[in-house]
Amino acid sequence: MPDPPAAAPAPAGFDMRDFRDALGTFATGVTIITARGRAGEPVGLTVNSFASVSLDPPLVLWSQSLYAQSLASFQEASHFVVNVLAADQVDLSRRFAGAHDNRFLDVEHIVPEHGAPVIAGCAAHFECRNEARYYGGDHVIFLGRVERYAHSSKPTLMFCHGRYMRGRPLEAIAEE
Repeated sequence: MPDPPAAAPAPAGFDMRDFRDALGTFATGVTIITARGRAGEPVGLTVNSFASVSLDPPLVLWSQSLYAQSLASFQEASHFVVNVLAADQVDLSRRFAGAHDNRFLDVEHIVPEHGAPVIAGCAAHFECRNEARYYGGDHVIFLGRVERYAHSSKPTLMFCHGRYMRGRPLEAIAEE
């Protein structure tokens, strides 16, 4: 993949912290993206930049910082898995978001033929072939073709205004 094009800087007076706070008003699901690293080791990180792209063909996307230590592993991997976390997996989200010697230590998972780990207990997972990558500012956008997936009725873990939340239908909240 060629070097990223130089991005134009933010306009003068643009408040990056305030911009980040504004983006934080959009509630997102919380995922752990996994792949097989260069030496065959499992790699993974917490990501909330996951989105569906297309039903036909089945495509999804996510993005990773150009400065992430694991970027090369994801760029070189043939496959990745989007593990959509369930509401009871906050500790797992924090583990894969921070520095940790072995993020997969004591984490129940399976490794399918393509090598990208599928984490147990998630609300859903999407096993994807690494279809394409695009530069976007200070991130790389990964496009994946979904080959297999599974989901459950577990409440999903969400993130909004800098806090974890549990995704449930409004009707269920009104009945409490």
